[in-house]
Amino acid sequence: MAPTGLETGGNNAALIAAIFQWNKQQQLGKVFDSNAGFTLPNGAVRSPDVAFVIQSRWEALSAEDKAKFGHICPDFVIELRSVTDALPNLQAKMQEWIANGCRLAWLIDPAGKQVFIYRADGSVTTQQGFETPLSGEDVLPGLVLDLQDLLT
Repeated sequence: MAPTGLETGGNNAALIAAIFQWNKQQQLGKVFDSNAGFTLPNGAVRSPDVAFVIQSRWEALSAEDKAKFGHICPDFVIELRSVTDALPNLQAKMQEWIANGCRLAWLIDPAGKQVFIYRADGSVTTQQGFETPLSGEDVLPGLVLDLQDLLT
């Protein structure tokens, strides 16, 4: 994909920093940025804006998988919509994450000021506005993300 605009790049940095800081305190797994590629069970290689894999699953990967596009689906992903992204395409991508084993996924749409929350049980919740902080639920316990403070 082409590089994102500066505003989206800054928002991506803020999100990765927040997840990284949470994990630095909790030490529950491994956090990845959009440069990391994951080979999903359906054979697709995908790179979310932010990804998290619990520690036990990370440690179970071979050295070869860790060095390349590992054969693992993250437990958690964030996709941040940029102005050039078509919402239906991103929503399909989120469904693909869940279908391949992701347990919690957030599609954040800054322009529309909404968040689509995808869960392993197939449910999708739409949160309008950024006033209510996001919860990492049981996948990222203790994570509370206030998008009003993070996104420009």
